Amino acid sequence: MSSLILYSVISFVVGFLLAWFLRTIFIFQLKKSKKSTDGFLESERLMKETLKNENAVAHKQKQTIEIELSKKIADSQNIIRQMDTDILLLQKSNEETEALLSAGQPEIHQLKMKLIEAQNTIARYKAQLGKDV
Repeated sequence: MSSLILYSVISFVVGFLLAWFLRTIFIFQLKKSKKSTDGFLESERLMKETLKNENAVAHKQKQTIEIELSKKIADSQNIIRQMDTDILLLQKSNEETEALLSAGQPEIHQLKMKLIEAQNTIARYKAQLGKDV
């Protein structure tokens, strides 16, 4: 009977040690898996932050470009209005010149022609400056 107790105790101790060993291996695997998952989550968090920052930078660039383009549109509209005004003034001046010519005042007609040429030259310079800018 004592050998039965001895075998039982030895079996119990061996079983306990085997269970302890298996539990230790399982805990080690769990810790390793947790560490891997934590690393993956940290990597994902960093990628999310990076993408968020890149998105913010892209949005700011888009806003800056939109502001610049709206300023250019406003400037272009102002230039077009000025050119329309200049064209109307030139047309009026041409009509006046034609009226003076028909009235028979050649001196005034010559002066008006020189003025028209000067205004055309100014308009060409303005157009060239508008293209260069």
